[in-house]
Amino acid sequence: MVDIINIPGTLRTEFGKGYARRVRQNNQIPAVIYGHGAEPLHVVLPGHEMMLASRNPNAVLEINVDGDGHLAMIKEVQRHAVRPEILHIDLLTVRRGERVEVEIPVHVEGEVAPTAVHNVEENVLVIEADALKVPEYVVVNIDALEPGEHVYAKDITLPSGVALISDEELLVINVSEPVQQDLGEEPEEGEEAAEGEEATDEEAPAEDAE
Repeated sequence: MVDIINIPGTLRTEFGKGYARRVRQNNQIPAVIYGHGAEPLHVVLPGHEMMLASRNPNAVLEINVDGDGHLAMIKEVQRHAVRPEILHIDLLTVRRGERVEVEIPVHVEGEVAPTAVHNVEENVLVIEADALKVPEYVVVNIDALEPGEHVYAKDITLPSGVALISDEELLVINVSEPVQQDLGEEPEEGEEAAEGEEATDEEAPAEDAE
């Protein structure tokens, strides 16, 4: 399950591109917290802490602003097109006990049968879970699966309290026989020698041309 990450924030009282640029130059990130019908709360957050937190898109943050804690999840991260820099973050308010729909990654464990290869057709699943109990990932065990066998979304065991939102028939893992690449037949030594002699004869200059 994800941990709640405490992030200190300050209320944003100025707006405009110039102010946002100065905020980012100070290693901070402008952000907005909204949801549940409340007025959007514009804040400034520490850049390094938010850079780390944004690596987990399902992280639950507690933004502390003027002594008030605001539980939120990252909704959208706007990044610079070239530099590794976050320009702005949208945060969606969540409540304790609230269920949310999120995408979680699929982790593959085990090895298929020696005569088979596997292909991951779907890297994430959409699930519904308590906002404070979202699993970091789901595990798919492919141990000893044979060619022709498949793993669908409905075959994956989810943690207690987690519901599958993705289509049950969604193909997650496909197991098949290895594809052998046809490199063509290698000529035998006698054939190579004959071809070499023939080429030499063709390339040799004609005698008695006159």
